[in-house]
Amino acid sequence: MKYGTQKFKDTIVMDFLVEDRYRFWRHCIFLIFFFVLVYNARFWHWYSGVYQYYVLLFVYTVLIGMIYINIYVLVPRFFFKTKYITYLLLLVLMGVAGLNMIGYSFKFFFEDFRVENIKKEGDRGSIYEGILMCIPIILTTTTVKLLQKWIHDTKRITELNNLTLQMELNELRNQINPHFLFNMLNNVKALTRTDPEKASVVIVKLSEFLRYQLYENGEEKTLLVSEIDFLSNFLNLEKIRRDHFYFDINADTDSRVVKSTFIAPNLFTTFVENAVKHSVDISSTESYVKIDIRVENKTLHFTCTNSVNPNLTISNANYGGLGLANIKRRLELLYGNAFELDIISGEKEYTVNLKTPV
Repeated sequence: MKYGTQKFKDTIVMDFLVEDRYRFWRHCIFLIFFFVLVYNARFWHWYSGVYQYYVLLFVYTVLIGMIYINIYVLVPRFFFKTKYITYLLLLVLMGVAGLNMIGYSFKFFFEDFRVENIKKEGDRGSIYEGILMCIPIILTTTTVKLLQKWIHDTKRITELNNLTLQMELNELRNQINPHFLFNMLNNVKALTRTDPEKASVVIVKLSEFLRYQLYENGEEKTLLVSEIDFLSNFLNLEKIRRDHFYFDINADTDSRVVKSTFIAPNLFTTFVENAVKHSVDISSTESYVKIDIRVENKTLHFTCTNSVNPNLTISNANYGGLGLANIKRRLELLYGNAFELDIISGEKEYTVNLKTPV
């Protein structure tokens, strides 16, 4: 909770620094802050009466002009374009010109209103005071402009990365969907020749699959319980199509956690589809697929185990029509390094263990 609050505060600060809707307030706060600094200086107390405030306003205006020239002219046109030497020279020239303007104005316009008991040596002190006041303010505004540019560039890079990531995810998901449908249609084709009645049942079930693909699979996230129902329907179809096949899905679908957990669509489809395909045994030996799904400590545990045809050798390199490379790439895009995928290939069983955050 503390981390989330801190992150929220950091976001507010960054938005205040860069968002256009806060521009007016940014400038107001800066102008007031800078006025307070100038007001606390000594130079304007050296003059009498109302001329104190004329001096204060004049110096404040000149210094603010220098600062805004730095912000909107020197920094974007020279510093951001890596013309650092030119920027420094122009910054020094501007500082010298501005401070000399203030010094000559004191001498020619405000000298008659100077308090008599203030020593002339104060002129030199006023110049030093002005320099010491200008340097940190100008450097601070340059730093703020650099920070704004960095935040803008970071946001743009993040948006581009997210767009690229989403495009790649969609591409991978669009590979999974036709591939799955292609296998199902091949199964229907085989059944129409051997058992037309079963083929009609499969076609009805297939329509439910297509409905799921159209209305639920298109979303960025889907409920875990919906994905479990989808796998159950798929395995039931396989059971109709094949004799000597059974499956078991161990998942507490009545659990509040399972019903409220969202995952990426078709997260398990490729693993289960390949498990079904590689469990086929032409010798009519009993084959099976066992699935275990649970959520513990905000981690999703998925295990899929299938029997292996002893006459068929399965390697990780060619596991599934899409290959493990595409499956792993999708998991990397979705979860970064926060997932664990462990595949165990044995003589009698093939097991996939997957852990992802939820």
